[in-house]
Amino acid sequence: MGKKNITFSDIAKYTGFSKTTISRYFNNPDSLTLENQQIIADALEKLNYKENKVARILANGKTEFIGVIIPNLYMHYYSEVLNQILKTYETFGYKFLVFTGDDQETNERKYIQELLSYKIEGMIILSHTIPSRELASYNIPIVTIEREDQYVSSVNTDNYMGGVQATSLLAKIGADVLIHINAEFSSQIPSYGRIKGFTDICKEYKIPHELILTDTGHSYEETSQILKNLIEDIDIRYTGKTKGIFLPNDTFANIVLHHLIRRYGKLPDDYKLIGFDDSPVSREAIVPISTVGQQIDKIAAAAMEILNVQIKESHKRKPALSSEPVHQIIPPVLIHRETTLPVKTP
Repeated sequence: MGKKNITFSDIAKYTGFSKTTISRYFNNPDSLTLENQQIIADALEKLNYKENKVARILANGKTEFIGVIIPNLYMHYYSEVLNQILKTYETFGYKFLVFTGDDQETNERKYIQELLSYKIEGMIILSHTIPSRELASYNIPIVTIEREDQYVSSVNTDNYMGGVQATSLLAKIGADVLIHINAEFSSQIPSYGRIKGFTDICKEYKIPHELILTDTGHSYEETSQILKNLIEDIDIRYTGKTKGIFLPNDTFANIVLHHLIRRYGKLPDDYKLIGFDDSPVSREAIVPISTVGQQIDKIAAAAMEILNVQIKESHKRKPALSSEPVHQIIPPVLIHRETTLPVKTP
């Protein structure tokens, strides 16, 4: 026969406490003295108690589940953010239910309803399709990362500073013309700061430049073909000039690097590339890619810290009235690698 499951009655009998006290230990441990908490903890170890998570959820309604919705996994930034969020389990103890939205608004609304049906305790949203006003209407703790965030709490990189850093580096190493490729999106999106940083530096120092805002595709294959076509066009229009290209993320930078190496057998001296994120692909590329590093581990930790505070508040008998959203900004770090070596002088 298998071993008998240890019940609250068994623990109460072993410790001399009531079953109510044992229940309080699991559901509201701060209501007990530290001495009594330790007595019960020691008893659990000696009795080899294995907690029944399902029973606990039914008893207190707390699932410890967090919902996460990200746009996709082919962009290295999103996969690394997800990786860092999952690592916070050791600190906060939450489990995660993850959906990829693929920029489909209808699907993302369906996923949110699915998550809510699992009685999640909060959500982290990186997808862009659903306005923050609507997200706030779900009346559940929510933190967003790198998306429009007027009505909900958020953690973002200082994208403007990052745009300034990337553009200044390309100018400093001697590029003749600076080019920034990005998607077209609202100025309310935090990453718009990268565009603003680029144009401000170019105008301030009167540097020849081009801003290319275009549809960048909805799959890796589409994006790769679009960037290939853009680079071929840039190659023709700026023949004989050293081109400093600021890409909006490391995935795009790696695609451009790949196309240039396939075409020329190496990264040509008249191309200088810098990405954004410091995702693993930038470090592991055949030519390590210079980048503006988002401190992704700090972003994930900060998002979970804010969310955890909101969840703890929601568990109180009398939660505080809804306060203004919290917006935390994490500074970027410029990382100079082999794709931005100084221009060789004759």
